[in-house]
Amino acid sequence: MSPSSTGPAGAPIRVLIVDDQELFRRGLTMVLAGESGIEVVGEASDGEHGAAMAAQTAPDVVLLDIRMPRRTGLEACGAIKLAVPSAKIIMLTVSDEEADLYDAVKSGASGYLLKDSSVEEVAQAVRVVADGQSLISPSMAVKLIDEFKQMSRPERDTGSGLRLTERELEVLRQVAKGHNNREIAKHLFISENTVKNHVRNILEKLQLHSRMEAVMYAVREKLLDLP
Repeated sequence: MSPSSTGPAGAPIRVLIVDDQELFRRGLTMVLAGESGIEVVGEASDGEHGAAMAAQTAPDVVLLDIRMPRRTGLEACGAIKLAVPSAKIIMLTVSDEEADLYDAVKSGASGYLLKDSSVEEVAQAVRVVADGQSLISPSMAVKLIDEFKQMSRPERDTGSGLRLTERELEVLRQVAKGHNNREIAKHLFISENTVKNHVRNILEKLQLHSRMEAVMYAVREKLLDLP
C-alpha cells in the first residue's frame, strides 16, 4: 500500500466512486478500501445518482466516469461542485479526447486519468487532489500542453482586468509545467505553505476552481507564455 495520506484533521480521505460499469466500480472500491488513509463512502452507477449521493455524503474526492446514462460525468461534475464546493473531482475514463479533457477542466475537475492507469496511480491521484493539487494522465498532459502552446501568443494583453503579482505569475508558470507544490517551493526558494497560499490567491483572483483551469485561462488571456 502507498504511504498514508489523510484528509482534514488527519481523517481518512473520503472517496465517492461514480461509474456505470459495475465490475469496474466494485473492483475499484475493493482496492481503494484497502489503501491506507482512504475510505470509500459510496458508489453510484450514473451521473444523476452520483450528484445526489455527493450532496448527501460530502466526499473529499469523487472518481467520476464521463460516459454514463441519465446524466453524463461532465454534467455531474458541475452539479457536484455546486453542491459540495470542497469536493475534488477526478475524471476516470476511457476517453482520450481533447474536448472531454478541456470540458472536464472547465467543469472544475482537478484530475483526469485514463482507465488504463494502475491502481497505484489512481490511489496517488486521490491523495494528490485531496491535497489541493492537480493530476492528469501523462498522455493527456501532452495534449494539454500542446493546447497551451496553440493558445499562447507572444504579445501580452495588458488591458486584462486580472491583477496577478509577479510572484503569482511565477507560481502559475511552474504549475503550467506540471510541477507540484514541493517542486515549485524548491525552484522559487519559498515554503510549500507559501506556494499553497499563492495558488489559492490565484484561483480567487481568476474566480476558477482548479489549477488546470487557472493555467488554461491564463494562457488564453496571454498572461504567460510557454516555451
